[in-house]
Amino acid sequence: MRGPIARPPMGWNSWDCYGTTVTEAEVLANARFLAEHLLPFGWDTVVIDIDWSDPTARSHGYNADAPLAMDDHGRLLPDPGRFPSAAGGRGFAPLAEQVHALGLRFGIHTMRGIPRRAVDRATPILGSDATAADVADPGNACEWNPDMVGLDHTHPGAQAYYDSTLALYASWGVDFLKTDDMLWPYQAADIEAYARAIARTGRPIELSLSPGRDLSTTHVAHLREHATMWRISDDLWDRWEDVEANFARLARWAPFSGDGGWADADMLPLGRIGLRAERGEPRDDGLTPAERVSLLTLWVIARSPLMIGGDLPSSDPATVELFRHADVLAVHRDGRNQREVFREGPLVMWAADGPEGTAYAALFNLGDEPLPLAQDVARIGFAARGGPEVRELWTGTTVPRREVTVQSDAARGVAPGSAALDLVLAPHGAALLAGPAA
Repeated sequence: MRGPIARPPMGWNSWDCYGTTVTEAEVLANARFLAEHLLPFGWDTVVIDIDWSDPTARSHGYNADAPLAMDDHGRLLPDPGRFPSAAGGRGFAPLAEQVHALGLRFGIHTMRGIPRRAVDRATPILGSDATAADVADPGNACEWNPDMVGLDHTHPGAQAYYDSTLALYASWGVDFLKTDDMLWPYQAADIEAYARAIARTGRPIELSLSPGRDLSTTHVAHLREHATMWRISDDLWDRWEDVEANFARLARWAPFSGDGGWADADMLPLGRIGLRAERGEPRDDGLTPAERVSLLTLWVIARSPLMIGGDLPSSDPATVELFRHADVLAVHRDGRNQREVFREGPLVMWAADGPEGTAYAALFNLGDEPLPLAQDVARIGFAARGGPEVRELWTGTTVPRREVTVQSDAARGVAPGSAALDLVLAPHGAALLAGPAA
């Protein structure tokens, strides 16, 4: 139903810093920063997250019976108080035009189903003789957001409603949709109906599905057929335990990610977050420098989509520089056959195939103490000898291959005739390596 894309999506999303409350001015400030500082490195998508239609939106939660901005056909509209360019029924078209003029793609968050207010008012569905009340399925309502109820997909008016909303978004110039309440529980009928509606617009809109809690790989064929990316975790925040939990999830899902369909480990809660968010007070993210590198290294080698959650203009420049590392991002763009190859104690290792005889590897220390390593190059996928030296991509330093001629404690586990790489990983730290493939 959609053409494949060669690399996972990359961009910025308003959720981690502004929750439900982001304004047009804040979106544009982040878009301009993205275009000026990060677009050359592949970051090209700006996404407005949930509740853009709620004039009463607040931090730390949702409002019951919110007076959502809505047209006569039950389709949500941007709140003109927060998005002044949307006044007069223009929707997000003027804002999308400004984002596009920066060379960026424009995305919005949407919810499964139909607004409760549209159901209460029995608003007519565009392209159908049905009303919102006719197609509603209140028994399949979202468990965590009060705005929407489900659709009865045995009624043709349900597809007509999705068709009408997607036609509206396409007319605004939307390029990317983060569509929520699709995966927990797994809403196969809605996923199919939404994908059909996107295809009918004739616009190449990428579909991202959320929230990902308890998602099983039994759905992978269905997901790849209908979506660009799909979440594999609940919301991720700036806590090491959240990052560490995604090691197992990405190991399970990474083999199914590839051109055209991507397992999404969630946004990068890095930089200045919590400004008016759903979780926490205004802060710089709570991860250590080593933990930030580990998070990004795992997402990069596993080829998860990358969506920055921090407010870019007010984020620490050192954090922003992590997003501008061309050699690291080349692994995300060019890696193939990404996979976890070892997990024992505090050490986790990943490998991926690179272009033109290059191999990539990532080594992680999940422990709380420094971890010295003498790793056999063959365990990682590098050649024992010949070709260029192995490089650590974050630092740009060379990691010499030390030839091993006898078994010893200095290279425990490395067979004579092979070579060792000597590394020390910081607590919760990582190294991202590139070298000649074996």
